[in-house]
Amino acid sequence: MNKLSLVIAAYNEEENLPALHERLSALDWKALDLEVEFVFVDDHSRDRTPEMLRALAAKDPRVKWLRFSRNFGSHKAFTAGLEHATGEAAVILAADLQDPPETVPQLVETWRAGAKVVWAVRGEREGESALNKFFAGLYYELMRRYAVAELPRTGADFLLVDRLVMEALRNAPERNTSLLVLIQWMGFEQASITYTKAARRAGASKWSFSKRLRLALDSFVSFSYAPIRLMSASGMLFALLGFVYATFLIVRRIFFGAPVEGWTALICVVLVLSGVQLLMIGMLGEYLWRTLEESRGRPRYIVESSHGIEARRSA
Repeated sequence: MNKLSLVIAAYNEEENLPALHERLSALDWKALDLEVEFVFVDDHSRDRTPEMLRALAAKDPRVKWLRFSRNFGSHKAFTAGLEHATGEAAVILAADLQDPPETVPQLVETWRAGAKVVWAVRGEREGESALNKFFAGLYYELMRRYAVAELPRTGADFLLVDRLVMEALRNAPERNTSLLVLIQWMGFEQASITYTKAARRAGASKWSFSKRLRLALDSFVSFSYAPIRLMSASGMLFALLGFVYATFLIVRRIFFGAPVEGWTALICVVLVLSGVQLLMIGMLGEYLWRTLEESRGRPRYIVESSHGIEARRSA
């Protein structure tokens, strides 16, 4: 019998936790020949999520939980859950019920066939606006083109990982990164299934625009050298344009006696170049800031309390 850990990140999900636990418990784990544990990671919720987890743990010994000392983000929550999971494999699952628990048996079947990472790739995305779909598609297309080519085109944040992958993640304690892109980058035998991402049952999405933008920046800075190459290419392009224009003015002055004029054009060029330079300095600052963050050695997360787990207080 294999042991499977279900790692579930929760932030202000008091309305969804009872239904999630009910649907997980309704699965026939014995028929799947699986022993299971439910590892919940509370990302310092402000609602009754902690009380709900205590109540679930009191009636179901399979429920274990960690609570962060502050909000560290869902990727850190999944990281903490994987580092404290004891199964031979683990399923990463959000608590919002948009990723149906009934898909887990299919993930397990594919894992038993030999895959070390099994992605549940989104087919349809119920209840999501066209604007969100557009930006999500743009993000994944850019990541596939300039960072990790094997990333699922429609995105995936619901997956199963083998114990080998979990141990590899322990040896890659990066702070500002995308956990999912990191798993894809690691390699191993990977497979995928397709599912329909459901509309949110209750509550609101915690992924604000600023959080999405931060994740996109972290992903590109961690896995792509395209921004650095773009800076170099832009520098060479503007230098070439400046050289060509200077040559044109010199030839025009020597052979035709034309005066060098155009202060308005000069000011415009200076402003454009200054803006480009500031943009490049800002991009370099993103790289330098992340380097500083890594060198400080601060913990990626801090555990405030736990149940059923011998939790490390920080990691």
